[in-house]
Amino acid sequence: MNRAFDFLSPVMLLLLLLLSWSGVALSPVKCPNCGSTPVPLPLSTGADCGDQLYKIRCNNSELFFDTLNNTYRISSITPESQRITIEPAPFLPNTSSPGTTCVTEDISTGGIQLNSSLPFNITSSNTVLLLNCTDRLFQSPLDCSNSTGLCHTYINASRDSAGGCAGAPICCSFRTGGSTTAYRIRIREEGCSGYRVFVNLNELLPVLNWPKPALELEWKLPAVKSGESTD
Repeated sequence: MNRAFDFLSPVMLLLLLLLSWSGVALSPVKCPNCGSTPVPLPLSTGADCGDQLYKIRCNNSELFFDTLNNTYRISSITPESQRITIEPAPFLPNTSSPGTTCVTEDISTGGIQLNSSLPFNITSSNTVLLLNCTDRLFQSPLDCSNSTGLCHTYINASRDSAGGCAGAPICCSFRTGGSTTAYRIRIREEGCSGYRVFVNLNELLPVLNWPKPALELEWKLPAVKSGESTD
């Protein structure tokens, strides 16, 4: 009996130690900085840190966000409000003359489409300008025009490559929010083939004072696991 007890004691001790440390093992480890940019929890840049449902990528000291069909550079992360801003795709260059077209580079993949099974969604803080649209958009509930409106204000006054949209008169604008824009900003040749997005846009400001184009996303907080602190 004593020998059996002596044999089982280390086994039981090991089991107790494993159980006592299980809570620690459940807590994800914070990922290292990407260049000089911190990567806050639960975001993950590797298999050994962060929460794997919150994957982003670090490449050459810059952070990137992968959608279902494309990759976009992350311009800012605000962990206090669980917000990420990404840079929209640029306009395609014009091969026949200097400047650009009014078609964004992600036209081939249909624009921005998030994976709805992951804990990221588009916030309601974005103003979207759909550019280079066909007249089919006049049948949509969007604010569309061939001469006036917010999108024309931007095209006419913009200093950047949106000047290439001057020859594409039909454009539309809308504010994100609701199920139809929670995971997607769609562009296509049959509808609108270019877009620009602005976060917390004050439409009363002159275009020269508008922020840089960006799309704001948010992440849902992960569920608290057994043994994991909520601090």
